Amino acid sequence: MTARPLTAFGPDFPFAHDDWLAHPAGLGAVPRDMLGTPVAVIGAGAAGVVAAYELMKIGLKPVVYEASRFGGRLRSEPFDGTANVVAELGAMRFPASAACFNHYLDLTGLKTAPFPNPLTPAAGSTVIDLEGETVFARDISELPKVYRDIAAAYARALDEGAAFRDLRQAIRDKDAARVRALWSPLVAAWDERTFYDFVTTSDAFRTLSFRHRELFGQVGFGTGGWDSDFPNSMLEILRVNLLGFDEDQRLVIGGAEAVLRRLWQAAPDCAHWPAGTSLASLNGGATRSRVCEISRPGGAGPLRVTDRWGNEDRFEAVLVTCQSHLLTTAMDVDEDLLSQPLWMALDRTRYMQAAKTFVMVDRPFWTDPHPQTGRPLMSMTLTDRITRGTYLFDNGADRPAVICLSYAWMTDALKILPLADEKRVDLALKALRRIYPDVDIAAHIRGAPKCVSWEADENFLGAFKGALPGHYRYNHRVYGHFMQADLPEAQRGLFLAGDSVSWTPAWVEGAVQTALNAVWGVVAHLGGAAHPANPGPGDRYPEAGPVALTDQGGHCPETGQECPESGRM
Repeated sequence: MTARPLTAFGPDFPFAHDDWLAHPAGLGAVPRDMLGTPVAVIGAGAAGVVAAYELMKIGLKPVVYEASRFGGRLRSEPFDGTANVVAELGAMRFPASAACFNHYLDLTGLKTAPFPNPLTPAAGSTVIDLEGETVFARDISELPKVYRDIAAAYARALDEGAAFRDLRQAIRDKDAARVRALWSPLVAAWDERTFYDFVTTSDAFRTLSFRHRELFGQVGFGTGGWDSDFPNSMLEILRVNLLGFDEDQRLVIGGAEAVLRRLWQAAPDCAHWPAGTSLASLNGGATRSRVCEISRPGGAGPLRVTDRWGNEDRFEAVLVTCQSHLLTTAMDVDEDLLSQPLWMALDRTRYMQAAKTFVMVDRPFWTDPHPQTGRPLMSMTLTDRITRGTYLFDNGADRPAVICLSYAWMTDALKILPLADEKRVDLALKALRRIYPDVDIAAHIRGAPKCVSWEADENFLGAFKGALPGHYRYNHRVYGHFMQADLPEAQRGLFLAGDSVSWTPAWVEGAVQTALNAVWGVVAHLGGAAHPANPGPGDRYPEAGPVALTDQGGHCPETGQECPESGRM
């Protein structure tokens, strides 16, 4: 029997969003008198466009607002004078387990290719350069034994400390009861402990040296070093591992942003709307401008949305998909629209910094053999130098190629924050020259570089959420906000989705799933419901929603086991 594919089924909310999407009954319906109702969607990133697409299919009228650039953090910057030669400044690698995002990717007809991660066939070869020592390998078997010991130690730590194999099998089987039984005690045990704590206190690593832990932080597993995540909650790392987000990744040929642009133009079968209707046609071919105010005059009735130019519109429902800090820094939002505990949760969102530096080169010259060693001139490179991760993108021998000279997070990203693009390239070339002294990268560069520091963008203020220890309660409040039946009337109708809401920040799948939750919430708010044959996330949430932690010591409500700070919010 063929094993079921691994998908992003939980673990916090084990609901099969991908199966809900694929069901022929669709995602739900609204009463006839609600058809055509305008719904504001703030943000034209993955969450906003996906939610708008599904709301349109249900027969509502999504009115999309965008502060700056269509696509959000699916930002594919084309190099001048080329066709589909891009720098992926935002999301660039998409795991096979991201079943919901891949559903929309398949709808667009775009092609993908394996992502050139370290030690994968797509990379061809990998160079690890640490403390001035360089190692070349085509796969993990060619690395020195110390690296294999580290990989084995982390696998053992996951099994011993997180029931990894059993939990992943339950996720693969989409066994919600088993997932909850295994995951709930981990929430209580690891919410207030860091990734670094998990590593250093595990029996698997305790017998190894500091050097092993240091190498693990620099090189890590899957996509590279994870020391930038050492301060994060271990729950966040466990989710990435369990759901296979760091494995079997692909890139979108021509750029990931094209997924959203094609959904914008797509004309699916829709309730209420005539054939040929698209998000583009419903919005007059363009998004509305930046939102500056969200209010509910008089504390009742429709919500009022005001854009940058003073244009006001009233909506029965408003979906906000931007980074959560923008609700207090970029918009004037009535405090009464959200509870104070929810405002606390939104304000406590912690973003991670990230910077990328790309150049276009004349051809994939790195595949040329070195005259002395016969190895490729360059390889995918992991290093402790300022570049940290260097990725090579081959578009074919007869086309320009792309090098991500540097992909760095947190402190490494902040080091270059004030620097101009060309200075960033200079620093990266200087670092890589130490690793590849015989390779003149600059001789191959064409055109201008493409760079980003997400924390410097006023519309993002950071690359993505990175939960700290103790943030589980905050995430629970925000994630579950789409369930509004028990909220005061004055707090209903404003919905949240996107990376800041997701349990799996930095991965587009989480943003898409929160968008689908919000679609269910909007439909319910307008008096509609999911089809009885295809219950939605809100229908399953009461019994399958995330385990709650109490403010006082007690017992985990799922398992009955004593747990620190466990129980209900």
